[in-house]
Amino acid sequence: MNILVFGKDGQLGKAFQKLLGPSHSLELSIQYVGRTQFDLSNSAALSDFLQQSKPDLIINAAAYTAVDKAEAEVEMAFAINAKAPELMALYAAEHDATFLHYSTDYVFDGSKEGLYVESDLRNPLGAYGKSKAAGEEAVEKVFTNATQGQYAMLRTSWVYGDGGNFIRTILRLAKEREELKVVVDQYGVPTSAEWLAQVSLNLVLDQHLNLRKFISGIYHAVPAGETTWHGLAQLATQSAIGAGALLKVGPEAIKPIPAVEYPLPAPRPSNSRMDTAKLREAIESIDDMSKLQHCKRHWGDDVKAYVAKLAQDGII
Repeated sequence: MNILVFGKDGQLGKAFQKLLGPSHSLELSIQYVGRTQFDLSNSAALSDFLQQSKPDLIINAAAYTAVDKAEAEVEMAFAINAKAPELMALYAAEHDATFLHYSTDYVFDGSKEGLYVESDLRNPLGAYGKSKAAGEEAVEKVFTNATQGQYAMLRTSWVYGDGGNFIRTILRLAKEREELKVVVDQYGVPTSAEWLAQVSLNLVLDQHLNLRKFISGIYHAVPAGETTWHGLAQLATQSAIGAGALLKVGPEAIKPIPAVEYPLPAPRPSNSRMDTAKLREAIESIDDMSKLQHCKRHWGDDVKAYVAKLAQDGII
């Protein structure tokens, strides 16, 4: 089986490399592609590349994720977040392949009270969210009348892993400053890139690393629980101190502020909480309790483990 992974240099792409490695057997061929090897905004080149690579499984861990910069680079954001996934979906539908794609809580405006479900209407606030929503719609349209191939679009939020992210920024600032101010009125779920990659593989591959059949569609993919950016910052600093890191700012010195006091070029949804029942049911149908337990992990457990590893590696 041929697996093609886009976005090898991102946090999610690195997580897939850690889990899959170069290959598991002679029957499994994995190709990782990064931005230095391939420009996803070049549609013609992407189509040719897919035809040459002949993947059985396409994992699109690549995206234009510069939320604020997207307000000025709308065309580039749509090329990478909407057009490229559409072309990957077209290949999958035409060649009976599996397409695994990732989307975001930013496709919603955050005005809903309670948890978002997969069928809720998209209403993105900024250019980044609009480009990701357009990508979702394009993939769905491709597969509407398809007679072969399958796809899963995993909506997630607040991803962190091997690379720059909110947790690392907070811990760096906590070593430099006497006080931090963090937004307290935006709710969501921090998602470990490794957790997300493992859940993805649990959904699409069986224990022998063969492709599984699953119901195509959108799946909300975040760990259990919920928090705010302020809550995440508090847990990150508390965990770092517990792991021996020397910080100037502890959890009690992080001041909660409303989002209006921290203006940014692109608007953010105030509520990014998503219902994951559909994903849990799909994983539960595999009849592997370890995979279901992984799916049900609490976000806080992964954050603590992540920060402990940063301390162990001397990063904080």
